[in-house]
Amino acid sequence: MERRRKLAAGRVKRAKIILLSNQGYLAREIAEKLDCHERTASRWINRFNKLGMVGLEEGPREGRPRVYSPEYIGLIIQTALTSPDELGLPFGSWTLDRLVVYLSEYKGVGMKRTRVAEVLGREGLRWRKQEGWFGERLDPEFAQKRGPSSGSTHPLLPTPS
Repeated sequence: MERRRKLAAGRVKRAKIILLSNQGYLAREIAEKLDCHERTASRWINRFNKLGMVGLEEGPREGRPRVYSPEYIGLIIQTALTSPDELGLPFGSWTLDRLVVYLSEYKGVGMKRTRVAEVLGREGLRWRKQEGWFGERLDPEFAQKRGPSSGSTHPLLPTPS
């Protein structure tokens, strides 16, 4: 671990602490060599001695408290499960971008797209990607409105009637 380049810097430093400890260096000497506090070196050596390799992993940290209340999250989920037709919107299904815009403009939910996707993903909801074309699924009269196909259409494919 000590020689790997793709590991997090903290994890590499902890591995170096253990390696030096194994080579007989004291915590004070390790701290001087690695430019860290003696207590830091002692703590990681003790954790490694108690827990083995698992002891080199960082434990959970207390983070910033949740910004969004359960009611707020519930509003997002409820909106996502409601058909846009029922809300008087000019489209028949949600995309993540449409949902974010609707939540922002009509519900006052100032949540970024990635966070909305994360919240809904935890509920098992998945989204279609935005379609960049229109076809018979969206408009039953599409083929008639489009008109005849160009000459580049493959002759074995059925022509729209």
